Amino acid sequence: MPQRAPLPTAVLVLNDGTVFHGYGFGAETETVAEICFNTSMTGYQEILTDPSYAGQIINFTFPHIGNVGTNPEDIETINPAARGLIVRERVTDPANWRSTQHFDAWLKHHNLPGISGIDTRALTRRIRDTGAPNGVLSHRADGKFDIPALKEKAKNWPGLEGMDLAIEVSCTQRYKWNETRWALGTGYGHQLAPQYKVVAIDYGAKRNILRCLASAGCDVTVVPANTPAEDILALAPDGVFLSNGPGDPAATGQYAVPVIKKLIDAKLPVFGICLGHQMLALALGGKTKKMHLGHRGANHPVKDLTTGKVEITSQNHGFHVLPESLPASAKVTHVSLFDGSNEGLACTDRPAFSVQYHPEASPGPQDSHYLFQRFVDMMAATKQAKKAA
Repeated sequence: MPQRAPLPTAVLVLNDGTVFHGYGFGAETETVAEICFNTSMTGYQEILTDPSYAGQIINFTFPHIGNVGTNPEDIETINPAARGLIVRERVTDPANWRSTQHFDAWLKHHNLPGISGIDTRALTRRIRDTGAPNGVLSHRADGKFDIPALKEKAKNWPGLEGMDLAIEVSCTQRYKWNETRWALGTGYGHQLAPQYKVVAIDYGAKRNILRCLASAGCDVTVVPANTPAEDILALAPDGVFLSNGPGDPAATGQYAVPVIKKLIDAKLPVFGICLGHQMLALALGGKTKKMHLGHRGANHPVKDLTTGKVEITSQNHGFHVLPESLPASAKVTHVSLFDGSNEGLACTDRPAFSVQYHPEASPGPQDSHYLFQRFVDMMAATKQAKKAA
């Protein structure tokens, strides 16, 4: 007789009532979030620990997730911000020399549920055509689910629009950072001779961004998202970094924009990434909007209008800056070659610039690492100009 397929032990229920049955792994729990997809072929551990994924369940388009296990080095924050994951194939035993823990055990440790056996391509096409839905992921070993209750929970979740999640993933107190980028054979290093003092405002900062700043010669002090401008200026920084982060930029902007306005009015060099890019745009008088289809992956082509070069970038955002809303004193510097959306801006009357994508990669290509040097060069030029004056 043919062998019977095992009973489903996990379900994914969307807010329109659609139900996907699959097999659970990771923690036995239930979570509600926005469902998005990521097209990266590597770096699932960095993706799950990226604070910008707060409030989201990630549908991975690459079928083999978990096959290289996990390790304590490839994380972007201590506690994963994502709420769960969806994969095609079941998680196998790890096959990588850097692995120190099975992916399933790592997920259980962080109370993250997963579901496998889903047609992730079909779900991706659905998101592409109709936008990112809200949904509930439930993992129960006994396979008993109250589907009507799950449908109601998915339907009633308010979604990310209007939600300030940066304050939830930001640090709660100031700290110093000097760890530099990873290198084969030596691991992470430390910046022992920094040249520039940088204050990084943490809206959900990835560790590799901080490492790139340290590697570029920066003495980095990380401060909470709601730190007053006066406290930042009291640290006498050479420049200020605005980090990535999750949620609706307009909601975070309620407390962040007044601070950034004071910093750019003080003519401090400012560099923003992702949510930091959106925060700078809002501080300049621009507007942001939720995208029908966000950018999440490590293969997004972006054109640098300053140099004419095309970079392959790593991205993770569901909101974007409306370029037509920017003032005349802000020029568009980068555009997406996927959909033409804004990917960068620079002020013409003060030392401030930002990009929508992730130049630190992790995971992804390193085409855009030069932006950290651009920030350092801006700080050097500003310091020189002050001396000359």
